[in-house]
Amino acid sequence: MLLPNAGDETAQSPHQPLKPIETQEIEEATQEIQRQIQEIMESPVLLEAPLAVIPDDILIKHQEELEKLSQELEEKEKLREELDAMQNEKDIKHQKELEKLSQELEEKERLREELDAVHNDRDTKHQEELGRLSQEIEEKEREMKERDAQIQEERERLKEELAAAQNVALQSEEVLQENEDLKSKINSIKADSHRTETDLRKELLKLQESYKRELDRIRSENEQLKFLVKNSNLKTSSVKKSIIDMYADVLDTLSDNDSTYKIQDHLPRIVVVGDQSAGKTSVLEMIVRARIFPRGHGEMMTRSPVQVTLGEGNRHTAQFSGDERVYDLSSEAELQELRAAVEVRMKKALKPGETISSEVISLTVKGPGLHRMVLVDLPGIISTETRGMMPKTKEALTEMAAMFMRNPNAIVLCVQDGSIDAERSNVTNIVQQHDPKGKRTIFVLTKVDLAEQNMANPTRVKKILEGKLFPMKALGYYAVVTGRGPQDDSIETIRAYEEDFFSRSKLFRSGAMRASQMSTNNLALAVSDCFWKMVSDSVEQQADNFKAARYNLEAEWRNTFSGIREMDRNDLFEKAKDDILDDIAALHKSTPLEWETLLQENLWEKIHPKVVDDIYLGAAECTNSSNFNTKVDIALKDWTDDKLPQISINVGWQTLFKQLENIMTTKKTDREIGDLFQPLKANVLETVKAQHAWQSTAQKRLSVIQKNALEDTAVTNKMQWDNSISFMERILKERIDFANDDLEKCIGPSWTERWTGWRSRSPLEAQCVAAKNELQKLLVADEAHSKHLENDELTTVRKNLQTQGVDVPYEIICTVWEKLYKVTFLDRALSAAQQCRKAFYHRNIACNAVECNDVVLFWRATRMLETTCNALRLQIMNTEAQRLEQEVKQYLEDLSRDEENKKKLITGKRVDLAEELRKVRSIQDKLELFIAELNKDQ
Repeated sequence: MLLPNAGDETAQSPHQPLKPIETQEIEEATQEIQRQIQEIMESPVLLEAPLAVIPDDILIKHQEELEKLSQELEEKEKLREELDAMQNEKDIKHQKELEKLSQELEEKERLREELDAVHNDRDTKHQEELGRLSQEIEEKEREMKERDAQIQEERERLKEELAAAQNVALQSEEVLQENEDLKSKINSIKADSHRTETDLRKELLKLQESYKRELDRIRSENEQLKFLVKNSNLKTSSVKKSIIDMYADVLDTLSDNDSTYKIQDHLPRIVVVGDQSAGKTSVLEMIVRARIFPRGHGEMMTRSPVQVTLGEGNRHTAQFSGDERVYDLSSEAELQELRAAVEVRMKKALKPGETISSEVISLTVKGPGLHRMVLVDLPGIISTETRGMMPKTKEALTEMAAMFMRNPNAIVLCVQDGSIDAERSNVTNIVQQHDPKGKRTIFVLTKVDLAEQNMANPTRVKKILEGKLFPMKALGYYAVVTGRGPQDDSIETIRAYEEDFFSRSKLFRSGAMRASQMSTNNLALAVSDCFWKMVSDSVEQQADNFKAARYNLEAEWRNTFSGIREMDRNDLFEKAKDDILDDIAALHKSTPLEWETLLQENLWEKIHPKVVDDIYLGAAECTNSSNFNTKVDIALKDWTDDKLPQISINVGWQTLFKQLENIMTTKKTDREIGDLFQPLKANVLETVKAQHAWQSTAQKRLSVIQKNALEDTAVTNKMQWDNSISFMERILKERIDFANDDLEKCIGPSWTERWTGWRSRSPLEAQCVAAKNELQKLLVADEAHSKHLENDELTTVRKNLQTQGVDVPYEIICTVWEKLYKVTFLDRALSAAQQCRKAFYHRNIACNAVECNDVVLFWRATRMLETTCNALRLQIMNTEAQRLEQEVKQYLEDLSRDEENKKKLITGKRVDLAEELRKVRSIQDKLELFIAELNKDQ
């Protein structure tokens, strides 16, 4: 059915009855017509004049008037007959209704009689019940009298006892006085101990501030001590070290440098190279006189370089560089622990996807009779890559050996397996490439006992030891025995076996070997002499190189960073650490009002769609306040039980970290630092974000607080009422603006925007505009229209649009209706809220159907916001901020030991140059101390 035009005032409903003509009016009209006819008939003109004298026009005129009046008379008679018929029908209808009412009256009379009978029966029963109750009352009264008599007797007895007690009380008056004194003291103590929570919190904050000041003072003193130690000329700790320890300290410092380090390391050390399973590790263990390396048969056990510093000592011990643990090498149990520790460090040094690592493991071994020197055991050279090895492992092993041998002052200890054919060896060719003249190479032939058993031609060993078989040249050639096959004998057993073998060796007796070329003891003595000779010849030149490098770096710093204090990565990290902890401490500087305001803004932004769109709009369809309140209570309870506490905790968590991020990013930094700390701060923030979890018990407490706040529906004073209305008006205005923007996006640009901005509407926007105009008619006709369109209304709207030449799908009509209804509803709600200001004392004058209970809903939401944000603020200030500070401290402590991450987070040309300067100064100072001690030792 097409809807009528709202502007057509003449349109009437087809069901509207005609207005009846009154009977009196008809009778009066009939009498008037008869009177006029009589006047005409009695006209003097007609009576006096003969018919022939009367003019024709007058006769015609009177005849016409007579006919007209006759017609009117007939019409009036006809109308009277119709009215009589309608009156008869109405009388018949009234008669039927009268009969129906009579029947209903009879039925009601019958029901009344039945009710009277029921009431009579009930009165009879009540009378009987009343008689029974009267009897019970009489019995109770009789029992009460008997009980009163008993009570009187008991009272007399108690009076006698009281008199006796009073006598006792008089005798114990002094005791009571003492008790009173004690009570007064206890009360005073209780009064002192029951201080308010505010006073305790203030004392706690003062205590925390005092602790922080004390901690800052200790940190300041610590920094001063560090500065004094760093710039002190006292070298007592260094002097106490042995000369070999001092040299090893220099090498450890150099080995810590990465591949980008500018100064080349040309300090002497002994590099042990050889084919895999050639026995180089066993040679090293014979020199060390302990089984300190992991053992294996035919597999790669050494996967990273191991630097072993040998020195004299009263006890045979081993210790990793930077580790306080000292291993007793005379104990087999501690030897096993040492081997396991070496294996763990090797595996830890391996990066994902690598078979070997270039990271140096530094170990110091001391014992009676050990020769002072520094040896580096390298992974063995292989001929073929096996399964399980990464691609290009063979090339990586060769390159690692070459890297150590490129040092012109490195002594190469070339280890060759004597039990296999010399032509199968790879190591001799590699050594020859880096030391073709053999000025710093010592050749070692291992497993000579097996070579003697298996070799048919004894002169072959002699050629090897004389340097005539290989093109490689060396300073000296040595033959050693490092074991008896696969047996894990002790070093003492192997040394005894070696001595016994050489004493009865056929090769020795035949002259293939000289006595000075035999045994690991002679080898260790020769290597130690060569090492110290190389050190004496090259160390001063290396010290001069580092001195020149230091001068150049200091000049570069003055030219590039003039006026900026030189701070290396560790110094900058400590400064950044203090800066970050100061940022966290700044969280406590925000006032409670600032925290709660920020929390309320963030929480309301999170929950206002639920409160306004789901709860408020969902319940606003109710036609009375009772249904509205019931629906709101159910929705709030479900929401509080399900999601609201967790949402609130998430908001508190986000607000805490947002505030910390704002402090970190907006804090002014000095000119020396700039943005240098920003990567570190960002990393700390992201890490603690991932680690920090809200206290688990807080959600339950918060749920109880929110339930109590939302159940409070009593607005106790006018100020609270007005504040709730102001809050509601502000929220509704924001939602109206948002809803209007949403509707405007749907209908496209307005007339002004189209003309001024040269824009046009799309076909879809044109459909939305047509649907909006048609749907507005529904809202004008029925202001209290429900939220949903009925099917017939939807069909009518679409047909009206089709009549206008616009075909709009049902989906678009529904979408436009939803947006349009929301705008209209919010406008009505805002108007009603403004009128509710005067309805605090008299809700019955409220203009809306829910009697201003929507204002109460926003009051409950306001109360919930205030109590929730107060609880969140207390949780942040008293618990979460402190837990966060501890987590940040722990992470910074862990990060201080992670040099790789520190390099990533504190980086830049300034940092790299300061690090370079620190390293060069440290190496130069250590070398100068070492040279001074070396000169004294010589």
